[in-house]
Amino acid sequence: QVQLVESGGGLVQAGGSLRLSCTASGSILSIAYMGWYRQAPGKQRELVAVIPSDGTTNYADSVKGRFTISRDNAKNTVYLQMNSLKPEDTAVYYCNARLRPIITMRYQDYWGQGTQVTVSS
Repeated sequence: QVQLVESGGGLVQAGGSLRLSCTASGSILSIAYMGWYRQAPGKQRELVAVIPSDGTTNYADSVKGRFTISRDNAKNTVYLQMNSLKPEDTAVYYCNARLRPIITMRYQDYWGQGTQVTVSS
C-alpha cells in the first residue's frame, strides 16, 4: 500500500516561513516526479512546484523566488520551503507523486491527504 504523508502546515504571519514535508511509503519501484499543489477556498487546485527525479525544478509564477522545492531520493521525500509568505498563499497544500509501485509496475499518480497553510495579515 503506497501512501504519501505530509507534515509541516500551520498558521504563520505574513512574511514568515514554513517548511512542508511529504514522504512516500510502501513498496515503490521508482518515482518519476514529486510536487506540491494547493487549493484555496472556492478555487481550483493549482500547481505550486514540481521536481522530477533529475532534480530540475518548476514553479508557479506566483511563488518564484519565495518557495523552494527539494527532494531526498533516498528517503522518497519532497520538501517545500516557503518564505516571505503572503495571505494569498493560504490554502490546503497537497503532495503529489507519480510513482511505480512494485505490485503494479505501472506509473500512477498518488496524492497526500493535504495540509492546511494559513497566512495571517
